Amino acid sequence: MKKILIAEDSSVIQNLIKKVLGQSKTVVEFKSVKNGELLVEAIKNESFDLFLIDINIPKVDGIECLKTIRNHASLSTKPVIAITGNANNYTPEQFKDFGFDDFLIKPLNFDSLVQKVQSLLV
Repeated sequence: MKKILIAEDSSVIQNLIKKVLGQSKTVVEFKSVKNGELLVEAIKNESFDLFLIDINIPKVDGIECLKTIRNHASLSTKPVIAITGNANNYTPEQFKDFGFDDFLIKPLNFDSLVQKVQSLLV
């Protein structure tokens, strides 16, 4: 079973992601955190197969969280998808330059969410 960490301060979005991916053919386990500090704590004790990270998550932003993941020996190559409500602030090239494998724009397109997660969890 694959394990996904969702770092998103909105409980509504966390629950929607879990529900959509839970109903897809992707068999996954979820852990949710509401801020970047909790993400940093979670990766000290647990392993994950994929990360969904809100760029504007409180305390430690999504870009800093990504750097922490990329510097973690056992997680450095795991796929990370950015979630943003401010897509106009970044180009697709900038997401790649930051080190994200892909990105999703709020409001989330759930078909796109499922497709991107499934393609990166292969």
